[in-house]
Amino acid sequence: MKADLFDFELPDDRIALHPVSPRDSAKLLVVSPEGRFSDRVVTDLIDILEPNDVLVVNDTRVIPAELKGARHRGEYVANVSFNLHKRVDGNTWLAFARPAKRLAPGDRVVFGEASEVCMLEELSATVKAVEEGQVTLAFDFSDAVLDEAIKARGAMPLPPYIGLKRGIEERDKSDYQTVYAKHDGAVAAPTAGLHFTPELLDRLENKGIRIEHVTLHVGAGTFLPMKADDTDDHVMHAEWGEISSEAVERVRAANAKGGRVIAVGTTSLRLLESAARATGELEAFAGDTDIFITPGFKFRVVDVLMTNFHLPRSTLFMLVSAFSGLETMHKAYKHAIDNGYRFYSYGDSSLLFRAGDD
Repeated sequence: MKADLFDFELPDDRIALHPVSPRDSAKLLVVSPEGRFSDRVVTDLIDILEPNDVLVVNDTRVIPAELKGARHRGEYVANVSFNLHKRVDGNTWLAFARPAKRLAPGDRVVFGEASEVCMLEELSATVKAVEEGQVTLAFDFSDAVLDEAIKARGAMPLPPYIGLKRGIEERDKSDYQTVYAKHDGAVAAPTAGLHFTPELLDRLENKGIRIEHVTLHVGAGTFLPMKADDTDDHVMHAEWGEISSEAVERVRAANAKGGRVIAVGTTSLRLLESAARATGELEAFAGDTDIFITPGFKFRVVDVLMTNFHLPRSTLFMLVSAFSGLETMHKAYKHAIDNGYRFYSYGDSSLLFRAGDD
């Protein structure tokens, strides 16, 4: 499909630079299977969802993956910014670099001052490869020591559409993290989950709605623009995810009682549908997924999707168009723009019911 089909005009003032407070007071645009719209708020989930429904949340935790470094090449030094986006092994990360043209294999990069973690030396890495803005960094530290060193020096990796408009603030450390975040590894937040509060989750569970946890470490590739003119020519970034066999059994049990599967965020949906690709049924899963969902995709698991509003021509807008219909989503986004909804990571949310299968 042509990428132009997924384009739309978005006024710049619709981009949210901070979340609303409290989190669960954000607007919620409900889109029915027939394409009808209803303007609600996130706390209305308690009325919309039913007992035995399963709310599947992504419990990845965002690490402070934005790093500033000094590249050393002989006597020459240059400043470079890095956004870590995928861990390769204990001491190796893939990262986007700005400007990448200042880097070459073999370069040494020093991050920050002397280590506050182990008091040995500064946090340093060797550039192993450079390819189209992406670099492979082999750090001198590894595993838990490296994790703590990154946390000591890194900043929260705000999306570029926020980071270009304002600096990183202290409040982002909590604002850009879900209340149920548990497993370190994401370099971007699963933003649909930012709308939940402990109080709302308790109310949902008290109604008989199950909260099920899965993990998908969101990569910075989620922010990459679609450069191809046709979806057939796009190469999707890979992300690591896991669904336990116990979680699978609980989701199946709820389904058997008539419960619906509500994916909180496109990350949860992509992981659930990846776990059903092999057999057509939800199975335990652990590994990388590069699933690319466009109109025509057959959904096997997810009945309802809660998600924020996405970029024009993005793979995420393609995903929601596959889920609820391209024409419906264009109308829904126009409705959102005309009615003051806030877009992107810190913006408002939508609750999309899957369009009827042909």
